[in-house]
Amino acid sequence: MCISLSSLILLPIWISMAQIQQGGPDEKEKSTALKDLLSRIDLDELMKKDEPPLDFPDTLEGFEYAFNEKGQLRHIKTGEPFVFNYREDLHRWNQKRYEALGEIITKYVYELLEKDCSLKKVSIPVDATESEPKSFIFMSEDALTNPQKLMVLIHGSGVVRAGQWARRLIINEDLDSGTQIPFIKRAMDEGYGVIVLNPNENYIEVEKPKIHVQSSSDSSDEPAEKRERKDKVPKETKKRRDFYEKYRNPQREKEMMQLYIRENGSPEEHAVYVWDHFIAQSAAENVFFVAHSYGGLAFVELMIQREADVKSKVTAVALTDSVHNVWHQEAGKTIREWMRENCCNWVSSSEPLDTSVESMLPDCPRVSADHKIFKNEVNPCLIIFVIPTADL
Repeated sequence: MCISLSSLILLPIWISMAQIQQGGPDEKEKSTALKDLLSRIDLDELMKKDEPPLDFPDTLEGFEYAFNEKGQLRHIKTGEPFVFNYREDLHRWNQKRYEALGEIITKYVYELLEKDCSLKKVSIPVDATESEPKSFIFMSEDALTNPQKLMVLIHGSGVVRAGQWARRLIINEDLDSGTQIPFIKRAMDEGYGVIVLNPNENYIEVEKPKIHVQSSSDSSDEPAEKRERKDKVPKETKKRRDFYEKYRNPQREKEMMQLYIRENGSPEEHAVYVWDHFIAQSAAENVFFVAHSYGGLAFVELMIQREADVKSKVTAVALTDSVHNVWHQEAGKTIREWMRENCCNWVSSSEPLDTSVESMLPDCPRVSADHKIFKNEVNPCLIIFVIPTADL
């Protein structure tokens, strides 16, 4: 039987607690003191001492996983689906492993957008200097020149990036369920230009520079004896603190800082930027949006800031489980009226597909996405071309 370090540390306290609880009323004070001691112990920090190093592969092959011909992620030796609890009782380590795999999958999807979908990666801001932080979007070759129709895809919030609807679905289901790729391919087959937004790529992370604190001994106004006493205390204190920190958190990660991307520091800013620099400049007479979850909120914010332009160019909007709120976002009456005529929100529901679902907000119609089909999560890929296109 394997006993963790944290269990060994806590075991004497638990035994004492059990013995005290068997005693009389006079033991209550001891019990209270021990409970107070337990409340001061950070179990998460103790668990870190049992963790293997947070050092994970940077390729799917390194993880011993690959996508099969059905687009399912499978172990290359056992053929089994991805296992989150790779190490029992190490939830934090398992989560870090999952996140590391997720970053690899993000890059893998980027490659598929370029190779399988023939999209091109376009850097933004368009006038970025060599040294400033940058993001990017993906576009079809005819995105700006297609005279008839353009499809714009906006994913939701969180860890997903361009080309993804849900990382969980990519890992646990398949690429068709969790990515925008089937959507993109069908759109291009039906003659649409395509632009794929990347609204969560708002900053880059760099290691935080260490700040050198000037020693108080540099002050020449203090007597030498006083400076010597002051120098001695910080050195001893630092030694104890470093020892404690090494024990407390042996897996301490680097301190990072965020450098935001100009004019793309949030999903809302990103949507407006891509509209101004790409969508508004496109030749398409009819622009169609598909926006999932927080992407719907970003679209409503775009409407608020560019109402006349959006109305003149956008034909229809398909929302899926959109989290927009016309009251909180202070969308005006004319925007709400336009949304009622030109938008539809497919939401999680037990009702049959496309059944009307009651809404408390006076904006666009809400209809069922049929949670039995979508496994409790609306998959925009199955709502593809319900947008009216017969008159194009």
